[in-house]
Amino acid sequence: MRTGVLSLVLWACSIICFPGIAKAGDRTAYFNAAADNNVPQLQQAFEQGILIDSRDERGRTALLIATYHDATDAARFLINAGADVNAKDDLQDSPYLYAGAEGKLEILKMTVSAGADLRSVNRYGGTALTPAAHHGHVEVVEYLLTTGIDINQVNYLGWTALLEAVILGDGSPTYQRIVELLMIAGADRSIRDRNGRTALDNAREKGYPEIIDLLQ
Repeated sequence: MRTGVLSLVLWACSIICFPGIAKAGDRTAYFNAAADNNVPQLQQAFEQGILIDSRDERGRTALLIATYHDATDAARFLINAGADVNAKDDLQDSPYLYAGAEGKLEILKMTVSAGADLRSVNRYGGTALTPAAHHGHVEVVEYLLTTGIDINQVNYLGWTALLEAVILGDGSPTYQRIVELLMIAGADRSIRDRNGRTALDNAREKGYPEIIDLLQ
C-alpha cells in the first residue's frame, strides 16, 4: 500500500513540479508535428509542457526534424518560440548546418537571423558553406557569402569550399557558378589539399576547362 501511495505521489510531483518533462508519447507527437509542418499541434505540445529542445532517440530536436522535412512553418514557429538553432544531433548536424548542406534556404536564413554560429562545423569539420558548395546549392552559397562566414575555412579532409566544389563537383555550369561566386568573394585559390594540389591543379586533372579559366 505504501509503495502504491509513494508511486502516486512521485507521479503527481513529476507533473506539478516538473511540467516540462513530457511522456515519450507526447514527445513522439511533438516530433511528428514538426515533421508534418503542423503548427497547431506544436502549440498544443507546448501547452502540455513539452520542452522545446526535447530530443528523439537520434539526438534531434523538433527544429532539426522540421529542417529535415523543409517544414518552414514549423521551423519558423519553433525559432520564434526560442528553439536552439545550433543544437546538434548525434551526427553533429544542427538546424543551421543541415539547412545549409541540403539547400533549405528559407530555413537557413531563419537560423542565421536567430543567431546561428557561423563558425559551427559538421562531423567533417566544415561550416555550412563547404557542403553547400559540394552539393551545388548556388543560392545557398550566394547567401552565405553575404553573412561574413569564413570563406577559406579548411575542413578535416583538408578542403575549403572552393576545393570541395572542384574536387566533388562535376564541372557543370552549376559548379562553374559556385566557383565564380567564391572567387568574386575572395576565396584563396592558393590553398592546397592534402595531396598538395590547388583548386586549379584539381580542375586541370579533372578536365574542367571553364573552371580552369575561372581559376587562372
